[in-house]
Amino acid sequence: MTIGEASGNSGVSAKLIRYYEGIGLVPTATRTEGGYRVYTDADVQTLRFIKRARNLGFSIEQIQRLLALWHDRSRASAEVRTLALEHVTELEDKINELQEMAETLRHLAVLCHNDERPDCPILADLNRSEKQGEPRGGARASGFPERQPARPRPVR
Repeated sequence: MTIGEASGNSGVSAKLIRYYEGIGLVPTATRTEGGYRVYTDADVQTLRFIKRARNLGFSIEQIQRLLALWHDRSRASAEVRTLALEHVTELEDKINELQEMAETLRHLAVLCHNDERPDCPILADLNRSEKQGEPRGGARASGFPERQPARPRPVR
């Protein structure tokens, strides 16, 4: 089948198929005399495997290992399980980081006066750096930046 057909049957774009070939994740397709790539059902199955692994957040390096294990019929399932559980730990760490970011931003939004004044604790926090003695993300030891006192509104 052509690259377009392989793309349609696998759900992987033709551009990604070429990329995966270029980095050696999938073998280079055979070509017709006219230079067109030709794919087999096994190639499409491999592309589906890669797509599913990518959807689960595995890195290219991890997918290379998974493909090697998938093709190695003498493998121990424990190797696959170990790789999967390592990835679960990475995902859980990322989830925790994202939750901390959301909590910090939610708190900064609460501190925002939400009016026409230019003071903005969100922008002030983003302007802080670790060199200024702030932990990463601009949070104090308590986890949140200090609230700035409200400035009086100018009389118009």
